[in-house]
Amino acid sequence: MKTLLASLVLALATSAGAQAQSWPSKPVTLVVPFPPGGSTDAIARAIAPSLSKTFGQSFVVDNKAGATGTIGAAAVKRAAPDGYTFLVTSLGPLVIAPHLIKGMQYDALKDFDLITMAVQAPNVLVVPASSPLKSLADVIAHEKAQPNKMTFASSGNGSSDHLTAELFWLESGTSGIHVPYKGGGPAITDLLGGQVEASFQNVNAVLQHIRSGKLRPLAVTGAKRSPVLPEVPTMAEAGVKNVDVYSWQGIAGPKGLPADVREKFHAAVVAALNEPQVKQQLTALGLEVVGNSTAQFTAFQQQEFARWKNVIEARKITAD
Repeated sequence: MKTLLASLVLALATSAGAQAQSWPSKPVTLVVPFPPGGSTDAIARAIAPSLSKTFGQSFVVDNKAGATGTIGAAAVKRAAPDGYTFLVTSLGPLVIAPHLIKGMQYDALKDFDLITMAVQAPNVLVVPASSPLKSLADVIAHEKAQPNKMTFASSGNGSSDHLTAELFWLESGTSGIHVPYKGGGPAITDLLGGQVEASFQNVNAVLQHIRSGKLRPLAVTGAKRSPVLPEVPTMAEAGVKNVDVYSWQGIAGPKGLPADVREKFHAAVVAALNEPQVKQQLTALGLEVVGNSTAQFTAFQQQEFARWKNVIEARKITAD
């Protein structure tokens, strides 16, 4: 009996090992929980060709948009943890939406195996070129002189740009009016047209408008200056501390991935992000390639999760 049991255990171990060694033996799906054309979609499409080349299998981008990214994230949570379905997402579904949406279909801290934080980019406070406000100090003085009057556009309630504005008001002791839009595109359009006075936008989303002179950058929310906006001070340099905010994109799989599949995929993703052509493409957009370890990404997610929970509760932010 013992011999039979030992044989069965050995057979199972050998089978599992063979399965992992042969991964991937069919196409792999990269789920993006947002519509095509955004930053997260761009990351997935930038690395997919390299992954296909590395593994000799197709890596297919599947856009499952809706409910601020939580529909796509929930679909990945429900997928088999066999290495054939991964999530390429922004920070929203992993650290912000859980504090805003009731009846979430997943536990952001428990239902995923994190792979790596792919890229990050600071937000930048921008105003229209016609604005009389020339600096962060001007904005603070204007808001203190006229509380709850200055309008700040965002891509939606609970978005990175919305929460950055809330954090700025919290740390600077000022107040303004949050104007949520359905996506970054409409928000930027109205900002360019002067219908709203300011916005904390992702650097990569407004870089072209800054370079063309249509928007004036006042400060970036990074711990250091942005390589693509070296002349623009950080929030701390401009006088407001504790507003170090990065928008970021990361990659995760459903909980329970085989360890060697996770390791092989992590190594391939980091290599893809650092391919000269891909890295140049991403940095030109104002994105900073990270490609950290799974342990580092997991610790970072926990920090971000707690941080945004505190901001959302302190500012009484809702998803409505």
